[in-house]
Amino acid sequence: MKRAVVVQAKRTPIGKKGGTFRDIEPHILAAPLLRELSTGITSEIDEIIFGNVVGPGGNIARLTVLESGLPLSVTGMTIDRQCSAGLEAIRTACHFIQGKAGSCYIAGGVESASTSPFPGRARFSPDRLGDPDMGVAAENVAQKYGITKKMQDDYALLSYKRSWNSFREGLYQPEIVEVGEMNIDECFYKERDLEKLLKRAKPIFCKEAGTVTAANSCGINDGAAAVLVMEEKLAKEHNMKPVLRFADSIVSGVHPDYPGISPVRAIHSLLNRNGLSIKDIDLFEINEAFASKIVACAQELSIPYEKLNVSGGALTTGHPYGASGAILVTRLFYEVQRRKGMKYVLASIGSAGGVGLAVLFEVTE
Repeated sequence: MKRAVVVQAKRTPIGKKGGTFRDIEPHILAAPLLRELSTGITSEIDEIIFGNVVGPGGNIARLTVLESGLPLSVTGMTIDRQCSAGLEAIRTACHFIQGKAGSCYIAGGVESASTSPFPGRARFSPDRLGDPDMGVAAENVAQKYGITKKMQDDYALLSYKRSWNSFREGLYQPEIVEVGEMNIDECFYKERDLEKLLKRAKPIFCKEAGTVTAANSCGINDGAAAVLVMEEKLAKEHNMKPVLRFADSIVSGVHPDYPGISPVRAIHSLLNRNGLSIKDIDLFEINEAFASKIVACAQELSIPYEKLNVSGGALTTGHPYGASGAILVTRLFYEVQRRKGMKYVLASIGSAGGVGLAVLFEVTE
């Protein structure tokens, strides 16, 4: 079987909705990534696969190819699996390589909430099942799994400190491709007293018995991320070092009232199929859309926080929907190179409608 490996990973800085990237359309935002990741390998690229959620519609992957100046022969495919779209793009590229459909892909995602032409969200589920907004769904998870506001606030504060420590230590810089004059995530322009904000923040989705607040939830953001995925033999022929080797992936569904818990089923099934346990995984990256989701997933799977989102995540830096899954893999790509003795790492994300996706990687020696 052909083996798919990640040999490079990059992302843009993450901007706030209405912030620095407010006038930059998604194909323009993502084009620098394609130029960076295709350097020296342009002739081998089979296709660009990108996730996107909030528009403007059309085939953004192909549009980005044309914007970037890649050869006209390079095609593009755009995927919408809601928040897991960017991770799905990477998963798809890996399976294409395994199935001998191609040998070299740039895969990831892009989102520009600032320029989205859609004033409201899409439908996630039929009314007969329930179609909650994601904040209400986060409350549903908190209530069902006994996740208190204190548990959420404690995790949010931990994540915030990890993100700021990573920023100060320069750990994010290798990930980032500069866009215009912006080379850091917009959240790092000014540090907040999050501990004070967490104490003051009131529930915003369920006023009476709610636990989810603006301080323990992610923001709405603009950004892009992508990885270069190649067939392992081809990568070595081009003197490109494999860092992550695709091992397996699973997508699974849960009730749409509880999308935040969907990574649990996906991760559990994925580990079982591969004869692995939580203890066998060295690092987990699970998207931090809401603290309630992360705490519930960690609790249900018995994932120690020491292995989970170790350099911070979306609660601080933000959640550019279609790109977030690719940001998880980008983070793992650099984390394993800073550490010794890594064997397995895992990226997972939950999506509106109750879809969970998990991807398992082996760390190459």
